[in-house]
Amino acid sequence: MLPPSTPARAPAVWDVIVVGAGPAGATAARVAAENGCETLLLERAAIPRYKTCGGGLIGASLAALPPGLPLNVHDTAGQFTFTLNGRRERTLDSSSPTCAMVYRSELDAALTEAAAVSGAEVRDSTTLTTLEQQGATVTVKTNRGDTLRARAVVGADGSASRVSRYVGVQCAQVDLALEAEVPVDGRTADRWRGRALMEWGPLPGSFGWVFPKGDVCTAGVVAARGNPAALRAYKEDFLERQGLLGPRPLHDTGHLTRCRRPDSPLARGRVLVAGDAAALVDHWSREGISYALRSGDLAGRAAAHLVTAAEEKASAVAGHYGRQVDDILGGEMRASRSLMNLFARNPGLVHTALTRLPPAWRHLDAYLAGRTSVAEIMATPFARTAAALATRLPLKPARTL
Repeated sequence: MLPPSTPARAPAVWDVIVVGAGPAGATAARVAAENGCETLLLERAAIPRYKTCGGGLIGASLAALPPGLPLNVHDTAGQFTFTLNGRRERTLDSSSPTCAMVYRSELDAALTEAAAVSGAEVRDSTTLTTLEQQGATVTVKTNRGDTLRARAVVGADGSASRVSRYVGVQCAQVDLALEAEVPVDGRTADRWRGRALMEWGPLPGSFGWVFPKGDVCTAGVVAARGNPAALRAYKEDFLERQGLLGPRPLHDTGHLTRCRRPDSPLARGRVLVAGDAAALVDHWSREGISYALRSGDLAGRAAAHLVTAAEEKASAVAGHYGRQVDDILGGEMRASRSLMNLFARNPGLVHTALTRLPPAWRHLDAYLAGRTSVAEIMATPFARTAAALATRLPLKPARTL
């Protein structure tokens, strides 16, 4: 339950309004409130709410969480099994098990509560309907008939973001993920405990995953948008092979993941975007929580600066936010795009490298633990050579399911 966060008097003009209470939005609201801003956090669903997401927190995500956040971890992956279309299976041990398995409903609720404790007002079941700017004020209208005004707005309302469309975010890659939360019996739970599965799939750039969470396994597949029938067939085949097709899933959903173009805007006037709304997602792994937490922190700080910025300085503040995101996260995305190009052209090469060349696994293990980044990995001599070769490799055709 969220603590009471209704102020004695709502301001005529809020300092900061944040749209969306996921990791990016809740973080932005908390940081803005901690910087002394009168902050309003809007969420279209009732909190806690289900969110389609694998729910694996890598080291970079854990490091970006606020200190002392009560986090309900249902398992921690100490082993990773890799397969190539169900073949050539190999399980590797992590040197320092870090990947924490959580439910997004619980993570997001905890982050939203942290924002409320810091002084942000939270209004859930509230959807933004229109957004416009005039001078130093942004006007937001909601489905409840409210007309709200703010000196800065942060859009963190997911991959189908209204604020993203307003800002004009453009994407270089759009994928479809299909996922199921499957209840499992004790024997199956024991088989998966402490072990995650990553399978390189039959469609270009595709993979499947199983993340253990005690008496539930989160399992899914992802590939480029455009062939949903083939992806559904892959999902059924994948779940059947993992012994997860029989039980009735608690949730069975799909969603789009979007990766921004390097030149895509991150702000328009006093309106900023962060997280999925900014299309900040890893091209290869489609991991987005660490990007959301880090960009949310930057957006909250930038919004606080916008509150006190004169109108002629607002564009400079927004521009600085964009440069920060590009400096910190843009390099990661460019590196992950190079890795994705290599993977899409020859997943067998990636699989062989990870499972048969110890240095490759050590790099990935260090990335999962938060000791290195994709950019640092792709700067190694082996990765640079492989990426250069990938540009000359023919794209392997998808296997018929």
